[in-house]
Amino acid sequence: MSDVRLASPQGKWVLFTTVLGSSMVMLDSTVVNIALPRIGRDLDADLAALQWTANAYLVTLAGLILLGGSLGDRYGRRKVFVVGVVWFAVASLLCGLAPDAGVLIAARALQGIGGALLTPGSLAIIQASFHRDDRGRAVGLWSGFGGVGAAVGPFLGGWLVDGPGWRWVFLLNVPLALLCVPVALRHVPESGDGRTHGRFDVLGAVLGAVALALVTYALIEAGEGSVVVAVTAVAGLAAAVAFVCVERRRPDPMMPPGIFASRQFTAVNLVTLCVYAALGGFFFLSALQLQVVSGYSALGAGTALLPTTVLMLLLSARSGQLAELIGPRVPLTVGPLLAAAGMLLMLRVGPDASYAADVLPAVLVLGLGLVTLVAPLTATVLASVDVSRAGLASGINNAAARAAGLVAVAALPLLTGMGAEAYRSADAFDDAFGRAMVLCAGALAVGSVVAFTTVRRPAPDCLRPECRTHGAVLAPPLEGERARGRLSLGSGGFGASGG
Repeated sequence: MSDVRLASPQGKWVLFTTVLGSSMVMLDSTVVNIALPRIGRDLDADLAALQWTANAYLVTLAGLILLGGSLGDRYGRRKVFVVGVVWFAVASLLCGLAPDAGVLIAARALQGIGGALLTPGSLAIIQASFHRDDRGRAVGLWSGFGGVGAAVGPFLGGWLVDGPGWRWVFLLNVPLALLCVPVALRHVPESGDGRTHGRFDVLGAVLGAVALALVTYALIEAGEGSVVVAVTAVAGLAAAVAFVCVERRRPDPMMPPGIFASRQFTAVNLVTLCVYAALGGFFFLSALQLQVVSGYSALGAGTALLPTTVLMLLLSARSGQLAELIGPRVPLTVGPLLAAAGMLLMLRVGPDASYAADVLPAVLVLGLGLVTLVAPLTATVLASVDVSRAGLASGINNAAARAAGLVAVAALPLLTGMGAEAYRSADAFDDAFGRAMVLCAGALAVGSVVAFTTVRRPAPDCLRPECRTHGAVLAPPLEGERARGRLSLGSGGFGASGG
């Protein structure tokens, strides 16, 4: 571990490159949903292709993020971080040059692999590099700058889509990477965890990603009712069962089943699944609703959803302090209900919707719900297991949130009767969107009930700086402290919004 001081030139460069690296992922992921209608129109893609544009990234990211964290611990966090930045930039270039939807979807899957290498390393580098007296402030600055990036992302993305074109949503990552990599190689000290041992659970990671991909494919294509879809669904479930069996038998599993022996950890992850499934569906569909039905431009749609992120950035710290005083049970019960109310208010957003009267109240109430629940949820995850497994527990929670979001994006169009061309018809999409918001609100209500009946006050003083201040909306922040277990994630990062 290094003793870099925050006020030193090297310390500023370390902070700069880690913020820049994580911002690449965040800026890209927070604007893809905004770009979907234009992508569909330019590439003549149906709704299933738009679902895959969002989900291909999440399949590989959710399936491989735990493995990416352990790779950084073993081979060096700077090295894996730099590889992730380069990989992500090359995949982004492929996305920007994609001639058709098939190439774009494949490139998005490659982006997810880069994200799985890059995301775990960003905060872990800060934790490993800075002097202990500066570490908390460095994490706070990293988190705050990242929150600003999350807030700027939809606005910037909308401007790019309406101006130079949707391809620049991806191409923007290339110059950012060209700036990030030399700085990282020159100024970031290498760090790793010499205590890591055993083999990497590559088989577990592959089975997890394959299960997610096959189940997602079956849900997206279920409307066809073909034999291929049925076989894919069965194969996906078989891969999921095989994943569980492999994790139980391996001496060094990616996701040790024993961690779920904590009743609190299991309960909070169930709440996570409910909350982030609803949010994944909401942000995917609301970006389409605002443009297809309400007639907003891409810039208008991105700006319309901005208050949610701003509220999280401004008020997360206060929410964390409140949860420390009263415990997490009340925030985790009330927060999902507030978010559900915000989604039900979105039922007012139809043709010619007024932003002040229809959209703004919904996103403000949703934002207050997220402010109430996200920081306490992350802190409760960390407090529900031994400190030696905090990184692993946080990584599982983060992966679960992403997996829940991608399943929701795949399933909601099926459950609400959206056809392949639904997003081209304002009336058809509006009807299905209303049904989807009711389902999302229902998922949040279930999460509230689970929290009320199962969550109890954890040990005190469990909140980390990265839990308190962030602007992510579709995945909880990762734990930044290097865990002492055999497969620590030792990482941090912000959630991706819809991909």
